[in-house]
Amino acid sequence: MKSCCYSKPNLREIEKIVIKTGLEIAKKEEGALFIISDNIKYKRMLKQKIQAFSVCDTGARKLLPSIGAIDGAVIINRNGIVTDYGVEIGAKKVLKGYGTRHSAAYSASFEKNTIAILVSQEERKIKIFRKGRIIAQIDALEKNVDKHINRIHTILESVGVGALSMVGFSLLAPELGIAILPGIVLFGLPYYVLKRLRKDL
Repeated sequence: MKSCCYSKPNLREIEKIVIKTGLEIAKKEEGALFIISDNIKYKRMLKQKIQAFSVCDTGARKLLPSIGAIDGAVIINRNGIVTDYGVEIGAKKVLKGYGTRHSAAYSASFEKNTIAILVSQEERKIKIFRKGRIIAQIDALEKNVDKHINRIHTILESVGVGALSMVGFSLLAPELGIAILPGIVLFGLPYYVLKRLRKDL
């Protein structure tokens, strides 16, 4: 099978694959939660019938939308291996105004080196959580939005997650973020970063 991850696993590539899978799921009006982490705690809700596989293997990758749509979260380690699916993430923190999937993503993102990528069934949007913050939102219904996924990662890397300030989750709405590309919103950007980004785009 063709692989996108070579000798050293590429977290950025893994994230891009998961986001593209999320867009596919959202377009079908389904929801999902993907957790990229080596140390997240969870509880299995069903017997694992599918063996662990790499999201970087193009053949095995076709399984991602199917297991993502199963109730519960999909766990992917930082080497890109899907280790579990259909699992329950204990939501220690509640995201007011949103369902259990949002609270699970929010809670999980507080864990060290953890990225939560949520597919909202109702909104048909992808939300990326890091360090207890929502840092980006991608509209699956925006035409050609998948073509901008590489650019959003370049921007996030140049800005750095530390530059993104905390967003008040109870008031979370597109108006609070900055639409940097069609269908893609970044949250919590300070003015000086926004000014720099506008020059670069």
